[in-house]
Amino acid sequence: MKRKVAALEKVDADLPNLQHKIKIDPSSYREDFVSQYSQYASMLELFLHSPTTTDDTGLVRLRDLVDFISHVADCYPKLTTTFASDLIKLIEGHHATLDIELRDKVVGSIVLLRKKGLVEPETLLRTLWPLLIATPSKTLRALLFTKIVSEMRNSNKKSTNHKLNRVMQTLCFDLIAQDPKSSKGLWAVKLTRELWKRQVWTDAKAVSIMEAAALGENAKVVTGGVRFFLGADQEREDAADEVSDDEEDVDMRKLRHVAGINKKTPKRDKELRAAAAKVKRKEKKKNAPTVLNFSALHLLNDPQGFAEKLFQRHLQPSQPKVRLNLDQKLFVLQLVSRLVGLHKLTLIPLYSYFLKFLTPRQPSVTGFLASLAQATHSLVPPDVLEPLVQKIANEFVSEAAAAEVASAGLNGIREVCMRQPLTMTETLLQDLVMYRKSKDKGVQMAARGLLSLYRDVGAQMLKKKDRGRDAALGLRAGERQGPRFGEVDGGGIEGLELLEQWREEQGIGSDEDEQAWKDWEAQSDDSESSGGWVNVESDGEEIDISDSEDEKPKKAPKADGLAQKDSDKENKTVRFAIDDDQAPGAVNRNTEPAEPEIALKREEARISNLATTRILTPADLSKLQELRTQAAITANMPSAKRRKLQQQAAIARHVDDEVTADHIEGLAKLGLKATKEEKIRMAKGDPDEKNDHRSTTARRVEKKASEGKSTTNKEKARKKNFLMTLGKAKHKGKRSLVEHRKILKAHVDRSRKGGRRGNK
Repeated sequence: MKRKVAALEKVDADLPNLQHKIKIDPSSYREDFVSQYSQYASMLELFLHSPTTTDDTGLVRLRDLVDFISHVADCYPKLTTTFASDLIKLIEGHHATLDIELRDKVVGSIVLLRKKGLVEPETLLRTLWPLLIATPSKTLRALLFTKIVSEMRNSNKKSTNHKLNRVMQTLCFDLIAQDPKSSKGLWAVKLTRELWKRQVWTDAKAVSIMEAAALGENAKVVTGGVRFFLGADQEREDAADEVSDDEEDVDMRKLRHVAGINKKTPKRDKELRAAAAKVKRKEKKKNAPTVLNFSALHLLNDPQGFAEKLFQRHLQPSQPKVRLNLDQKLFVLQLVSRLVGLHKLTLIPLYSYFLKFLTPRQPSVTGFLASLAQATHSLVPPDVLEPLVQKIANEFVSEAAAAEVASAGLNGIREVCMRQPLTMTETLLQDLVMYRKSKDKGVQMAARGLLSLYRDVGAQMLKKKDRGRDAALGLRAGERQGPRFGEVDGGGIEGLELLEQWREEQGIGSDEDEQAWKDWEAQSDDSESSGGWVNVESDGEEIDISDSEDEKPKKAPKADGLAQKDSDKENKTVRFAIDDDQAPGAVNRNTEPAEPEIALKREEARISNLATTRILTPADLSKLQELRTQAAITANMPSAKRRKLQQQAAIARHVDDEVTADHIEGLAKLGLKATKEEKIRMAKGDPDEKNDHRSTTARRVEKKASEGKSTTNKEKARKKNFLMTLGKAKHKGKRSLVEHRKILKAHVDRSRKGGRRGNK
């Protein structure tokens, strides 16, 4: 028996050597391979006959033969036609009873055969996917999941493999749809989210899988589907940023410099080649076309139906099919509110659902306030939101409430009114604005934010002393009358008013425009050898193209100027006629135009005339880009104007932006007590990354120490032993007059420059 074991060990030791020889010259070692393959076939037959009675020696021998044949199977494709099918049958029938090492080896061999082209990718996925769902082994599930994700990435690396994607997406969708109550659908959720994060699946089919998961009947599957819509897009962006950051860390100039100075070794040469390849990939990505990655919320086929089903199945019924805890219900509520606000859906019962949760004693109340703000948009009827705002004001904002509670309530009201300003009443607004005089900083900032908001969107609801200069002037001119329900702003060219203002300041008229077009046409004729504009002259007949037969010819420039003056006078009359601050009962001597005419004139004043009266030249477009850049730079300048622009940008935050609990908490979150982990970190002396108040020198020294770099001679002298500094101290008293004069002169020069750093 000992001789037999020794012989087997000798044969196993010869397998790697034989494998290397077969890859070099397959025809010369064909007989050796046939001998090993016959041993594999006989041992496999014995194992299938009695899987549980096979000893360890036989399992080890079978595992080594499977590994050997899988590496050289491509050298003898005719002899190994049934090898892949045998392994698939083995793992499918005995994955629960196989030895762990043999099982992992069989899975790895099937994947290796797929890389060699001996197994189709569909066959591989249809083999591994049922095993992933059925096996009770945690280690095998992790291995199978990794192999499936790797196969999907490799199959879609060069180009999108639509056929394979459809097969896998159908398997995932069927797993959730056929048995909604089973927790096995969680694997479909995990796979879809991982492939979405790695930008392998970016189409609507993947979104439909997660939609079915969110509407399932298992709590874990539902939570996984809901979390996908709330955070998968951010995960994808973070993963893309990490890849770009890794590629940007390469400094080729530094690497070439180090390689030229230091001793040349194979390791340094390999690192340099790897860095060069990374830089080459980076340049290739720059020149590659941009991939449009749509958000999962925008790829939904029926957002209205999806939001209604989510609300009816998980939130509204008294006896739901899925029992969710409060945190899970809050996730579902966030998704429903996000859908309603993003797509401007109509879901009236949703707002009455918030009433029972808007109380300070409710856990995660800031999450409910954020969800309410997300579910608000300009098409929600104000009478539906008015009871909610009134309840928030009654429950949160009062003199007896804590400062954190009051600031959260004011922030929640501001977020709701930002999206639907008509929700607020005049009496309630004037009451809430008074809290800007509170002693707490968070309450002050929240009340001032609400005041700044309504100075722009509803200044007529504020008292005269609270309106501010710009809002008061706007009301007098009839420009700030507040939004109307269902009103939608028209589109336009960004920054066109800047170009119009610049043209007025420069005094540029129509003659300069014609000359600019002529100059541009002359330049284009000089630069292009063929093509361009062709001037077609008529035989003396002028063709008048007009939309109406009764259209009159244009007036002379002088008449245009007079008409413009008359229009200015009329606008001036309107501005003085519409005085919001005039005393009640006062008689207006000017003729006051009708309200529709005022709204029409205000709309005409808002829209720039450049977009409707003339065609922008290439010079205008370049100047427009320059003015946009200047405006952006001005907005970032540290001045009062910059702060005002930033405040307006914070108030007019885009409706599509997500509202979180941090927006509702505001400054109150900064005043919370330290947690247990933070206390432990402070006791140990570990600095917090977000709250590190050390000096720049201390950070630089720590960075050098972490990178293994040395310190300066001055820093080393500070840590030198006292006995080692005695010689320098004795020499200081024995300096000559020449040395002393040199030192004093250097000291005077340094003080004149502002010290060693030259701060003057």
